[in-house]
Amino acid sequence: MSSLSPLFDETFLRKVDRLSLVVRKRRAGQLRGERRSTKRGQSVEFADYRDYTKGDDLRRVDWNIYARLERPFVKLFEEEEDLTVHLLLDASGSMDWPRGAAAPATPAHKWRYALRTAAALGYIALSSGDRLTVSLLQGETTTAPPPRFGPARGKGQALPLLRFLGEQEATGDTDLNGALHSYAFAARRPGLAVLVSDLFSPGGYQDGLSTLLARGYEVILLHVLAPEEADPCLAGDLKLVDVESGHEQAVSIDAGMRALYRQRLEAWQDEHNRWCGQRGAAYVPVVTDTPFDELILYHLRRRGLIR
Repeated sequence: MSSLSPLFDETFLRKVDRLSLVVRKRRAGQLRGERRSTKRGQSVEFADYRDYTKGDDLRRVDWNIYARLERPFVKLFEEEEDLTVHLLLDASGSMDWPRGAAAPATPAHKWRYALRTAAALGYIALSSGDRLTVSLLQGETTTAPPPRFGPARGKGQALPLLRFLGEQEATGDTDLNGALHSYAFAARRPGLAVLVSDLFSPGGYQDGLSTLLARGYEVILLHVLAPEEADPCLAGDLKLVDVESGHEQAVSIDAGMRALYRQRLEAWQDEHNRWCGQRGAAYVPVVTDTPFDELILYHLRRRGLIR
């Protein structure tokens, strides 16, 4: 996929510019930022300094100290806390659907939908002063680490974020459990973790998400399916081919089989919702024919995940 431009128009950006991601846990960030704390009974008072990092608000730089030491330092305040946002994208081959020359440019394409979601949530995080990392979860087909953006903060990092996402592709297979487990132990700072995936991983994802939760992450599972996966319009004797493993399965599909498929899909999603709910994680299923701005501005806000 060579390009995703344009991801958003100016109208959409204006709508999300003042939004922020919601966390239920109170956490004292290692670096304090621009997010207002939920703590009460304290005033907003100066607390300390830290080194300036790219993307910080220049209005927070103490220019008197800079004049003396020739090093930029940022003022920190007691009543402000820093949030680390981890956007985790399942980049396996099943996310590249539907396939075809023009498919990746269509609004309902799963990978494009996932990237637009990451771009929107990442933009909201950067605009809120949060510390953002975006990581792809991929199979171990190379010795190189999976592509990653960040950590970054500040709205000035929005364009690099969009460029990074526009260069990424979904390919191969991904062991979600293994990838999530590795990420949980490699990342230094727990925070809000948003996993965007179709969950088509034979080994499942529960063990990996359990590791994230055990290490203090707050988790949102965004379950993305294409319209053809949510309600397939197939009939007759067919041979289905797994796009990741190449495994073939002969099937005969009629109206009764499609009804059974829909029942099992609903039960599968109910199982995810129940599992996440029991562990304090948020589960959000979405079919990619849902208008993208509706997902961000309505569904996620209605669930209290964005405000």
